[in-house]
Amino acid sequence: MHAAPSPAPASVLGLAPVIPVVVIQDVADAVPLARALVDGGLPAIEVTLRTPAALDALAAIAAEVPDAVVGAGTLLTPEQTTAACGAGARFLVSPGWSPRLLAAMQDAGVPFLPGVSTASEVVTLLEQGVTEMKFFPAEAAGGTPYLKSLAAPLPQARFCPTGGIGAASAPSYLALPNVGCVGGTWMLPADALAAKDWGRVTELAREAAALTR
Repeated sequence: MHAAPSPAPASVLGLAPVIPVVVIQDVADAVPLARALVDGGLPAIEVTLRTPAALDALAAIAAEVPDAVVGAGTLLTPEQTTAACGAGARFLVSPGWSPRLLAAMQDAGVPFLPGVSTASEVVTLLEQGVTEMKFFPAEAAGGTPYLKSLAAPLPQARFCPTGGIGAASAPSYLALPNVGCVGGTWMLPADALAAKDWGRVTELAREAAALTR
């Protein structure tokens, strides 16, 4: 019998300074990869719905790695939101949002991060009571200078910037008052994944987990 995971967190932003953004091609890799990240101190894992294996991988992590807080990313439709929650997602992330998608995420009963890249999108979400958002694509949309400029007029908004962020740039994002965590893939190098070198993933995850907020 698998151990039951703990309830969904109240917020995604406070779980760890970095949320690994994972693309899983082979379901067999899901559990060892998740364990490697958790062992390195990164419990929040975003499995992106970009591959046919994604939902099964998410379900496997939810069932077999109870210390992981596994979520679904790249959500584009209400139907994907329903499927992700059915597979065990404990948080939801989208690259952008529409009224239908936002309503589905609000109804899901788990924390969610709708994607934004403009001040107008942020204001619109704040009007609807949403204060935690994904800033995407972070580097292309203005990076730390843009987020810093939002902090004064929109102090109630908090962000998880994702997109083009690496180990070198993550600390500058985490130093901003309106950033709770960042999303990234640098602790998941392609060669390590291809070799199933989970020890290296754990080592890189440990370095990422040590970044200060």
